[in-house]
Amino acid sequence: MEKTEVKMGKTILTLIQGDITKQTTEAIVNAANGRLMGGGGIDGAIHKAGGSEILEECKEIIKKIGRLPTGEAVITTGGNLPAKHVIHTVGPIWKGGKNREPELLKDAYTNSLKLAKNKGVKIIAFPSISTGAYRYPLKEAAKIALKAVKDFLKEKDHFDEVKFVLFTEKTYIAYKEALNLIKD
Repeated sequence: MEKTEVKMGKTILTLIQGDITKQTTEAIVNAANGRLMGGGGIDGAIHKAGGSEILEECKEIIKKIGRLPTGEAVITTGGNLPAKHVIHTVGPIWKGGKNREPELLKDAYTNSLKLAKNKGVKIIAFPSISTGAYRYPLKEAAKIALKAVKDFLKEKDHFDEVKFVLFTEKTYIAYKEALNLIKD
């Protein structure tokens, strides 16, 4: 298993190639759609592995808010997952970069971190948000994701570990290259 670790303040930032549904951690982040009903890719895998409890909580959230806006985040139980919580966030669909996609992608990571911090989560695992079905260019998304985490950790040194659990070798390599670009 590929793995890279760096220190950012007191936080360990880890990149690993693997399956986010198998992470034993306090919270994993789901690259969800605005309806929170599960779908393809990571979203579908998390709902399938986590079971009906996650879906039921998502339905309750949607009853209250209607739809989760792009860039925002909500939290549910981890259900049958080894993670205690799932933070659901909606990344932007890539439409060429002229529709606030970079800002909305940054918001998805930042709002997930804020929510985790407010819930007392010390270890969180992210997938690569918006780079699957939403077609965000991988190298650009990796830079935005890692910079969003770095900027958050500069201001709020709260987490023990922030992981990026990257499903494919190609994704892992893109994040490793992006990490080398943003390190001080």
